[in-house]
Amino acid sequence: MLKYLQLADIQTLPASQNIKINKQLKTMDLRLKSKQIAIALVSGLTIMTSCQQNEPKTQVEQKQEKVQLGMTTTVPEGIAIPNEVETRLGTLHFRDGFPDKPTVEKLYDNLDFQRAVQSYLLALPAVNMMGLREGLTKLGPANFTIPTFETMMDSRSLFLTANANTAYTWIWIDLHDGPLVAEVPPMTLGMIDDFWFRYVTDIGIVGPDKGKGGKYLLMPPGYKGEIPVGYMVVNVPTYESILVWRNFPVNGDIAPAIDNLKKMTKIYPLNQAKNPSANTFVNVSEKDFSTIAPADYTFWEYLNVVVQNEPVESLDPVTLGFFASIGIEKGKPFAPDERMKKILTEAAFVGDATARTLTYQSRIPEAFYYPNSTWRQWLGGYKFESQPGVQYLDASAFFYFYATGVTPAMEAKMVGQGSQYAVGIVDSKGNPLDGGKNYRLHVLPNVPAKDFWSVILYDNQTRSMLQTDQKFPMVTSQNKDLIINEDGSVDVYFGPKAPAGKENNWIQTVPGKGWNTLFRLYGPLEPWFDKTWKLSEIEEIN
Repeated sequence: MLKYLQLADIQTLPASQNIKINKQLKTMDLRLKSKQIAIALVSGLTIMTSCQQNEPKTQVEQKQEKVQLGMTTTVPEGIAIPNEVETRLGTLHFRDGFPDKPTVEKLYDNLDFQRAVQSYLLALPAVNMMGLREGLTKLGPANFTIPTFETMMDSRSLFLTANANTAYTWIWIDLHDGPLVAEVPPMTLGMIDDFWFRYVTDIGIVGPDKGKGGKYLLMPPGYKGEIPVGYMVVNVPTYESILVWRNFPVNGDIAPAIDNLKKMTKIYPLNQAKNPSANTFVNVSEKDFSTIAPADYTFWEYLNVVVQNEPVESLDPVTLGFFASIGIEKGKPFAPDERMKKILTEAAFVGDATARTLTYQSRIPEAFYYPNSTWRQWLGGYKFESQPGVQYLDASAFFYFYATGVTPAMEAKMVGQGSQYAVGIVDSKGNPLDGGKNYRLHVLPNVPAKDFWSVILYDNQTRSMLQTDQKFPMVTSQNKDLIINEDGSVDVYFGPKAPAGKENNWIQTVPGKGWNTLFRLYGPLEPWFDKTWKLSEIEEIN
């Protein structure tokens, strides 16, 4: 087998081949002063050289002349990796399956970035809770401070999709020092969620006290002491958690509920049951404060606080493994180097962008109440499972990016009890809701709500109440001045300016600011669940 070498070929040959050529030139009696002159003389000529057995072969030649050893078997297709692989990461190089250094660097950067983005989505519940913790504990210490929106929450407060219909009480719970007693007043509706933002128990109307109020005993993880009688015992999987409930007006007046709250609510350590310390009640209505967690690099620092605070037994090994793979692990310092910090910073932005996409542009058909509708719904129940034991990842990310508070009462079919929600994201043509345009929602007669219904607007950025000139960006059936059409229907208007004479049915928007809405039903009735009553689309109007 002969191989013809041109001048350009000679210049690129390995050193060993140049030596062979020099020898051949000498046998031709070419008496030259240097190798460079020899190369110049043979320019345009061909030199024949025999292929040596140890000369590198092409991949095709190697395949054709593969040595058959005694134990050689046929390797099925798809097992071996080619020497070059084209991917979204660029060209990856391998030598008989072994990655070269640039390939190793690309793949580890990609692996760390992938795990960081997935960790971001998995951590949304815990970091959401950290946002609540940061906001609430600035008002006073955990356990002893009882923040309440005594005159309803308004749009000053940054709070994930909270409502302006009922007076919230939010209490941050810390069980590091042992069991805690929570005395709850009657006629509340609420829950306890742990630090991973998982449902622990309901309290109030749909809880163990059935709306009568009473003493709950909150037990920390792994408690081995004696449990006294006379309490509704709740075993909380994490040391820190949130206790939240709604205080309901009496005949439209919230004052009696707030009076009951202050007379009957007590939070104290079990070991102080005979002489409990006094609590501090804080009215947070009209206060400018935030309970929303950041979406930048600080996100990871928030997550690290939760991981360090809670026992490893409180979460599954796979999720904790994701967190550990990016440097967040129980009992170890979170100290990423510059390379990893850069990856985590980018992953936080991509994670936030992904959560927004899952929320505002869902690709799950079941997420829509009606085909091709603006109205979306929570999926997977309060455990966010597509079937028992299978996590519904996209549904979970949607909820925890957008909302606060996990309880079966928010999504379970309980006719006449609890509440139901429909999320309005786009208009009837599928376009984003624009604060500079005018829209109308025609609410059909006989809304299937035993108690009341409401429409509240939220900012696409903060997922908090839209901040305008209106204190409460809301239209509700509770408003005695609401204009009701002759057939019992109601038209709700959205836009920068109210239609003439429709001020009580109008919610202000801001040009240049995107918005979304939640339609709430309190005490939902059967026509809502079987869809014999349908919520209309949001129509753009002139």
